[in-house]
Amino acid sequence: MKLARRHLPPVLLLAALIGIWEGYVDLKGAAFSLILPSPHQVADALYHDRSLLWSSFLLTAEEVLLGTLVACALGFALAVAIHFSHAFRRAVYPLVVASQAVPVVILAPVLAFWLGFGIGPKLVVVALVSFFSVVVTTVAGLSSVDPDLLKLMRSFDAPRRRTFRLIELPAALPGVFTGAKIAVAVSVIGAVFAEWNGSDAGLGYLILTSIPQLLSARAMAAVVILALFAVLLFGLLALVERAALPWAYQPRGEPS
Repeated sequence: MKLARRHLPPVLLLAALIGIWEGYVDLKGAAFSLILPSPHQVADALYHDRSLLWSSFLLTAEEVLLGTLVACALGFALAVAIHFSHAFRRAVYPLVVASQAVPVVILAPVLAFWLGFGIGPKLVVVALVSFFSVVVTTVAGLSSVDPDLLKLMRSFDAPRRRTFRLIELPAALPGVFTGAKIAVAVSVIGAVFAEWNGSDAGLGYLILTSIPQLLSARAMAAVVILALFAVLLFGLLALVERAALPWAYQPRGEPS
């Protein structure tokens, strides 16, 4: 009963939005549906184009998953280095921030020219779009340690690495997961941008080629799959976080 109450509001909201969308397209007429297909047209495309959508999804999913892994590894390593070295922080952090101002639509064809038309440039684009959130949230988590705990470790003359492993890293793990959840949510955008430049397959390529052919229902079906995939990855990471860090979800003041 509790689970039903938790999920009922978003289900009702989603149903209302779909109903409004369907009604709006019906009011505009058949010609308008070539630009914005109705939900039932999208559902029809999901069924009739399922083979094409599935094969395209598998390629894009590989790019998203591998790119996100690269982003998380790179983001975590940079965050730890920034935390340990003030000089490194002053030198690198501004460049990390500036990297997010680089237009991906301009960078993607350059990477394709340098690295070819394989999966390599696509992983770079996905990682570039996704790693920033991991860096920021992990740095914030490492900086949020209770100063009294650090003083306690220093009073025991604990080595710096042991303090990091026992105190700072556990404190940063919720931030790491938060950054990873943001990364998987935006990584699909990076994959689409990457496939728009130097690709002949994938959901992003399918969207790019479907729109000029007025196959907007197929393009919207691909968008729906991308959105559902991002939600699925976000939910899986949330479940892993809850299982790995039960203490982070414990109400404050309650004994562990």
